[in-house]
Amino acid sequence: MIICTNKMEYPLRTQCQRVHKQVMVNGEKERVSLLFMKALVSRGSVDAVSQQMASHPQYLESFLRTQHYILHMDGPLPLPYRHYIAIMAAARHHCNYLVYLHSAQFLRVGGDPLWLQGLEAAPPRLRLLDHINKVLAHQPWLTACSHIQTLLKSGEQCWSLAELVQAVVILAHCHSLCSFVFGCDTDSDFVPLSKSPNGTPPSFCPFDAANGNTNVPQLLATPSEHITRRRSLDSSCDMVCLKERIQKSQEEREKREERLLQTQTLQQTDMEEEEEMIFFTDPTRFITDPDLCYQEFARREEDHFQVFRVQDYSWEDHGFSLVNRLYSDIGHLLDDRFRSVTTLPSMHSPDLKRAIWNYIHCVLGIRYDDYDYGEVNQLLAQDLKLYIKAVACFPDATKTPVCPLSLAPLKTSERIHVNLLIMEARLQAELLYALRAITQYMIA
Repeated sequence: MIICTNKMEYPLRTQCQRVHKQVMVNGEKERVSLLFMKALVSRGSVDAVSQQMASHPQYLESFLRTQHYILHMDGPLPLPYRHYIAIMAAARHHCNYLVYLHSAQFLRVGGDPLWLQGLEAAPPRLRLLDHINKVLAHQPWLTACSHIQTLLKSGEQCWSLAELVQAVVILAHCHSLCSFVFGCDTDSDFVPLSKSPNGTPPSFCPFDAANGNTNVPQLLATPSEHITRRRSLDSSCDMVCLKERIQKSQEEREKREERLLQTQTLQQTDMEEEEEMIFFTDPTRFITDPDLCYQEFARREEDHFQVFRVQDYSWEDHGFSLVNRLYSDIGHLLDDRFRSVTTLPSMHSPDLKRAIWNYIHCVLGIRYDDYDYGEVNQLLAQDLKLYIKAVACFPDATKTPVCPLSLAPLKTSERIHVNLLIMEARLQAELLYALRAITQYMIA
């Protein structure tokens, strides 16, 4: 008697595969739920960007960890400076969503409200960043050693090398995030974030989700958890004594709830006044030279701007070590983001993802000698190329319906994946130009 073991094992193997797949799906859902729960605890809300990225929880975790580090963890720049730099970066692309978000954070960490009146109201040191901000945002190939020298040798207003590196990372991070916000159409549906009814706990920072902090502070506990106390009753206590205790307990609870409600009302009023002031903050207040925008790198008339060749200066061989030396650990966090976005499970082939990445670098003046750019035209349809270029180079122009609709046939998660690739490729491109200029200054 011949027994076909393969046929007998096939249903069991299929069932195991299904169980394994379901376990993986459940695990991803649990990871997203945990990240969102921590965001709710830390901020009282889940921001729109995190919601968009939730379809790729592996990347979301890496993104949140990096963002939390550069905006809230140890570093040479004061916290208000960091958020003001983020405002300056987002304003270059008229990104109302990010300008509002960082204006709110700027005030929460003790920033001077007068600075939000515009760039002219900011300290001279911050205003010095304006030139490198607009160059990196629109024509990063113009970034030169002389720009670095101006910032590092400006008398009393000069920047230290460590401060400048952190500032450049924040600028590049927010410029590229503007691409994601516009690509996902987050900015057009922008509304102020809803707050937790108990306010934002002072001991928690935004984007704390990636740091494993799962402890819920007492401030977020329900009123009953604050007020209710288990009382041990004497077994010999009569009914009258019990009623008196219950009545007294109820009266104490009502008084505490009333005080808590008054406190919440005052907090909510303060936040509403703060939000009203921020909501009308015009991004153009933080912009100089508004006519400066992206120009075709391949069609530029200037001959003295050479193509940036990765073989001469790359992230892996040069940028990573420099940024990690001047701004501890940020290199590892950024590298994890770059690796994470290119290895995400996707219907896109590795060749297609590489074509998207290299095409973005190409329109920003960066070339790979070992890559056949004929593959870009073979793998990327014309409408997809137009979309990628618009989101990467002038994201505020994607409000016109012609660009976003080109990706309508894609699933939401796949469209978001394309936008993530655009964001990370642009981030790396800006960092390469800035870090190369810093390297040239250091060896000059």
